[in-house]
Amino acid sequence: MNITAIILAVVFVSVIGLVLGLVLAVASIVMAVPVDERAVQISEVLPGANCGACGFSGCSGYADALSKGKTTECNLCAPGGADVAAEVANIMGLSAGSSKPMSAVVMCHGTNECSGSMMNYHGDMGCKTASQLFGGPKACNYGCLGLGDCVKECPYDAIAIENGIAKVNPLACRACKLCIKACPKSLIELVPVYEAKAVVYCKNQSKGAQARKECSVACIGCMKCVKACEFDAIKVVNNVAHVDAEKCTGCGKCVAGCPTHCLQFVALGVAEQPKVPEAPKPAPKAAPAAPVAQSEAPAAE
Repeated sequence: MNITAIILAVVFVSVIGLVLGLVLAVASIVMAVPVDERAVQISEVLPGANCGACGFSGCSGYADALSKGKTTECNLCAPGGADVAAEVANIMGLSAGSSKPMSAVVMCHGTNECSGSMMNYHGDMGCKTASQLFGGPKACNYGCLGLGDCVKECPYDAIAIENGIAKVNPLACRACKLCIKACPKSLIELVPVYEAKAVVYCKNQSKGAQARKECSVACIGCMKCVKACEFDAIKVVNNVAHVDAEKCTGCGKCVAGCPTHCLQFVALGVAEQPKVPEAPKPAPKAAPAAPVAQSEAPAAE
């Protein structure tokens, strides 16, 4: 091969590469998307869980919304908590606002002893799949199946299966809501941490007698808790009670009056739970007066 042809080929390829490089450089300048430095800083501060608990499409979506003024709430990141809210507020020059620590709670106490099985299930060991077969193998169609979909979704290792039902460790939970989305029975809710709140550990919508057959600790919709609550914090809807955490003061009267004990205080690291008021004891009967001895009159002399 002629050496001149080789040199020309190399020069030709080099020129093409140089031209294409210049074209890409110009295009990168012309088509560059301006980057908001605040959005970058906020993204670095956020925990990166991308759980969507803030209501946006992950951490980058929340950072972008803050930087563009679509929201001014700096405390929407539940996994980050108050510390992240303070850092975000510092970047944005806004007030961090107040945020209550929250934890997920599985609203079911239907353990293996309280709610048995109505069939031997041998399918895919997942709650979502099992619930499609007559609601699942458990006697209570509304109860926790205990097959661990929420456990698999939790990125903080805060959930474990104990005695047939899922339980959340409130000190490890970051309120990311991923377990809420994973539960096909919609049994998981967020409640305030470090506040004594009454919780109905039941979602059974069957009428009282049937609910007790399905689970010994089921809510029977008896309305006793509604009558006992002085703060209008409890409502019975579809045969099951529900407590409004915002209105609940933790007085304990509803807990004391619940006949099935499905209404309990949620134990979320509260240093001292309020004492459940005891039923008034009947006043003790007065002891009968001792008979007074009558002295005999002295005999007349």
